[in-house]
Amino acid sequence: MPPSQPNETGLPLTTDPSARACDTVGVDRRARLRDARLYFVADRGGMARALEGALAGGADLFQLRDKDATDDELLAAAGEARERCHAAGALFVLNDRPDLAVACGADGVHVGQDDMPVARARKLMGDDAIVGLSTHSTQQAQAGGRSGADYIAVGPVHATPTKVGRPAIGVEPLAYAASHVDVPWFAIGGIDPYTVDAVVEAGARRIVVVRAIADADDPEATARTLRAAVNGGRRGPA
Repeated sequence: MPPSQPNETGLPLTTDPSARACDTVGVDRRARLRDARLYFVADRGGMARALEGALAGGADLFQLRDKDATDDELLAAAGEARERCHAAGALFVLNDRPDLAVACGADGVHVGQDDMPVARARKLMGDDAIVGLSTHSTQQAQAGGRSGADYIAVGPVHATPTKVGRPAIGVEPLAYAASHVDVPWFAIGGIDPYTVDAVVEAGARRIVVVRAIADADDPEATARTLRAAVNGGRRGPA
């Protein structure tokens, strides 16, 4: 087996492609991504409170997003999340850090408009991994669909404290994505059991949920409710 080499942050990065795959290969990951409906995102606290319930309630993906964690804390939490997700048949994605995503064996990484470019993240992660991209307008959704990302998130539909200073974009970009974006895409931003019907009506077949599950009294029941709502949506490309 080739020796490990340090990546840009000094963490060990193996050159053995087989070590980059978790328990699934790229084609399986992308098939599961296309079939996905509910994407849960949380920090370590939300993960501890709600990941088990979210997975039991039908979450297809989980993204660990924790801007306050150290690298060691992220790696420890990511390892636990990966095991829980794979045991439940869900995909695990790490936010923003392709180097740590490789190190922890994540299925993929999610980057923002101001983060590492998709092509660079892909180079670090390998071809089998999933790379997701945030978009915040019709124009960014159009570009994101052509960027080489495996999926895009479109939002925030509603203003949300998880994205301070990011204005709400409403449902119009969702309608555009439903008609024009060919890669899997997820509506994001303030989606909960009270707002989900509007995003489904606009054409969303996949949603990202943060606080509505992480802060729920019953994360499993909330996840089931949201997934059932999205399963009713059939407008637009898959």
